[in-house]
Amino acid sequence: MIELRGDLGAGKTTFVKGLAGGLGIAEEIVSPTFTLERAYDARDGLALHHFDLYRLDGSDPVTAEMRDIIGKDDVVIVTEWAQHGDGGLPNDRIKVEIGYGQGEDERHVLVNAPAERAYALGGLT
Repeated sequence: MIELRGDLGAGKTTFVKGLAGGLGIAEEIVSPTFTLERAYDARDGLALHHFDLYRLDGSDPVTAEMRDIIGKDDVVIVTEWAQHGDGGLPNDRIKVEIGYGQGEDERHVLVNAPAERAYALGGLT
């Protein structure tokens, strides 16, 4: 699970578009702001599930659909506005914060992953 944080227009959905391209998804990626979730078939039997929790009130943001796929090895979950659902999301998620830079097209990206997750993904040796 990848958690995306950033102000409106910072580039969260653009990040998902790039991830989808890397997963071999040719479909147009659009924000699921009004539908909560969009799912895409990816290469190698993987699936990308893109959630947007922006419109949730913080009650129980982890939907039944999300509960069914959390922890599956063949699913990549990306959640925008995850701060609206911190309580119900896995602790070992990768956190990506996108912020504005000096220029209009400049962004700063901070990635944070628990050590166990980073080791599992090959990020640490």
